[in-house]
Amino acid sequence: MGRNAVILVDKGEGITSFDCLGRIKRNVNKKTGHCGTLDKFAHGLMIVLCGSYTHMVPAFMGLDKTYEAEIEFGRMTDTLDPEGEVVETSPVPSEEVILSAVRRLTGVQMQLPPVYSAIHVNGKRSYQMARSGASDVDLTPRLVNIYSAEVLSWKSPVLTMRLHVSKGTYIRSFARDLGHMCFSSAFVRTLYRTQIGPFRVEDAVRYDDEDALKLIPEGRELISMLPGSREIEIDDIEAFKAANGYVKHSVRERIAEGTTFAILMHDGEPVCVYSLNDNKIICQVHK
Repeated sequence: MGRNAVILVDKGEGITSFDCLGRIKRNVNKKTGHCGTLDKFAHGLMIVLCGSYTHMVPAFMGLDKTYEAEIEFGRMTDTLDPEGEVVETSPVPSEEVILSAVRRLTGVQMQLPPVYSAIHVNGKRSYQMARSGASDVDLTPRLVNIYSAEVLSWKSPVLTMRLHVSKGTYIRSFARDLGHMCFSSAFVRTLYRTQIGPFRVEDAVRYDDEDALKLIPEGRELISMLPGSREIEIDDIEAFKAANGYVKHSVRERIAEGTTFAILMHDGEPVCVYSLNDNKIICQVHK
C-alpha cells in the first residue's frame, strides 16, 4: 500500500518532474502529489506528498519560493528558457540600466504567465496549444509579489540573481519583463529552486537516490514546519471522533489564535490535520 510521507526532493537538470514522481511511486507510495513542478531545464527543491498526506497539497502550494537564476540578455526564446527557439534579439543593456529595472520590478505587480506553461486555457494546457501552433493563447495576468530581487553578479550578457517570490510567480516571465524594461531581450538560462517556505534544498533527498527514498520517514515534523501549524493533543473520545471525520468543539476551543493547521495528536501519534480556514479535516493521517 505504501507509506504516508512528506518528501523534500532535489530534482536534477534535464529530468522532468513527472520522472521524479515515478521514482517515488516505485519506492514510497503509488499515491503521490507534487506541490509545484519544476521545468525540465531547472533543478532544485520539490515537495512531494504521499498517501493520505496528498490531501495537504493546497497548504504547501501556497508557500513562497526562493530561486537562483542566470538571466541572459540580448536574446529571447519562445519558451523563455534555453530549450526554446530564439525569437528576438536586441543589444545588451548596461549594468546601470539593468539594476534600475530590477528595482522597478520588485514588489507587488501584475505578471503575464509564459505561453509555454501548464496553465489551463479553454480546457487545454497553454504549452500544448503553443506547441500545436495556436496563435490565440489568451493568458490573464496574475497578481504576484517579488519580495526581493538580489543581484549576485553581472558578467555581460549574464545576470545572476537570487529571487524570493510569492506563489504563482514565473521567473521566466520576470526575465522577459526585465529584458523589455531594459529595451532589450532576455531569457532564463539556468534556474535553481533553493527554498519553498521554510523548507530548504540542503535538506532534500536526491531524486535518483533510490536507497534513500526507500528509507524516507513519515515526515510529520515537516508538516509541523508549515507556517501557522500547531500540534494539539487530544483525548480518547476526541481522537475517536476525529478519526471519523468530526472535530469536537472542545478541541477547536484549544486551538490558539493565528493557527492555520492543527495537527491533532493522540498518544504522540498524528490522527488528522484540521484546517481552520476551511473549518474541516483535510487529512486523515492514520485510518
